[in-house]
Amino acid sequence: MSKPHIAQKAPFPVQVEEGKSYSWCTCGKSEKQPFCDGAHKGTDFLPLRYKAAETTKVFFCGCKHGKNGALCDGSHSKL
Repeated sequence: MSKPHIAQKAPFPVQVEEGKSYSWCTCGKSEKQPFCDGAHKGTDFLPLRYKAAETTKVFFCGCKHGKNGALCDGSHSKL
């Protein structure tokens, strides 16, 4: 599998709504970060669905190298 493009070396803080699903960009090339805009087409990347369990602010991974799915785990500090 290819390595994703680093969209930014910091998380994207986003207010999410309970029960709503979000398509997190895994390739790092979307112009609508942290969400997918289809820029992965022609690659081996697919968006990752994230469903909000509650209405709150979450921090989506911006470096695309984390091990915590769509949410930031601090991996950007090691890049």
